[in-house]
Amino acid sequence: MKNILVFGGAGYIGSHTLKHLLNEGYSCVVADNLIYGHKEAVDKRAKFIHSDLLDLTSLKNIFKKEKIDAIVHFAAFAYVGESVIDPAKYYQNNLIGTCNLLNTMLDFGVKDIVFSSTCATYGEPLYTPIDEKHVQNPINAYGRSKLMIEQIFKDYERAYGLRHISLRYFNAAGASIDGSIGESHEPETHLIPLVLKAIKGEIEAINVFGTDYDTKDGTCERDYIHVEDLALAHRLALENLYKYSGCINLGTGISTSVKELIDAAKELSGKDCVINYAPRREGDPAKLFADNKKAKQILGWEPKFKDIKDILKSAWNWENNRKF
Repeated sequence: MKNILVFGGAGYIGSHTLKHLLNEGYSCVVADNLIYGHKEAVDKRAKFIHSDLLDLTSLKNIFKKEKIDAIVHFAAFAYVGESVIDPAKYYQNNLIGTCNLLNTMLDFGVKDIVFSSTCATYGEPLYTPIDEKHVQNPINAYGRSKLMIEQIFKDYERAYGLRHISLRYFNAAGASIDGSIGESHEPETHLIPLVLKAIKGEIEAINVFGTDYDTKDGTCERDYIHVEDLALAHRLALENLYKYSGCINLGTGISTSVKELIDAAKELSGKDCVINYAPRREGDPAKLFADNKKAKQILGWEPKFKDIKDILKSAWNWENNRKF
């Protein structure tokens, strides 16, 4: 089986993908700088290396010591608000770091990479569901850094024969079904863990920004995709690099409103929470959900967790039994 370098494998989606790859018989090496990741999330079956994309010596040492066949690249800063305040941090880490990784790969004859991209490359949607042909006009440095990387891949493909698939996620959610790993961010900005923390009384209230959108109930609608479905898609992408290079959306194609999500979480837990209704936030689109036909056609991928209640159930289990 191929030996996969999972860069950023101590993070939320990276650790779930690592576990899935190992369960499917792949050999994996994990590299992470642990700025946002958790070493506790790294499956013990994989070798862990403390490394940073900006440290070229460390990068080269990984490729010298390990026989790497392909890379799954998760190592990016991903706080949208922070990227607006401190764009230099995002261009330095996400963009320059990825160029370091690509150049090192090529130096060692490695040409296969699956990349963690984002639906933030689309910016404000002109239509929904969003397909891969939708114009890309990101509105923050995070989304722009990911789009630039996608474009670099195309140039490296033409010039050097790079094989690449960029997976544009919508809203990653949920936790490992066995409860061993889950979402653990500091600070936490994702809606589902914040709602569950409000229900548990760990935070005072959940903020709902805007109730007057042109949606089913006036609150924003989003496409929540289970992290284990994302993990599956990364493996399928690795296995299809021989026949396709390009970008693929990952979402369920189902939109869930903020109000629907909160109501479902309250029903699941049997508990209530305080809700603070606030004005709209600038830059929040009314609806964001995916057209996932391309993922089905090219990868043979089908999300297993389409019901928001199933996604919430795994997240609730993690929040009540979390290990880190």
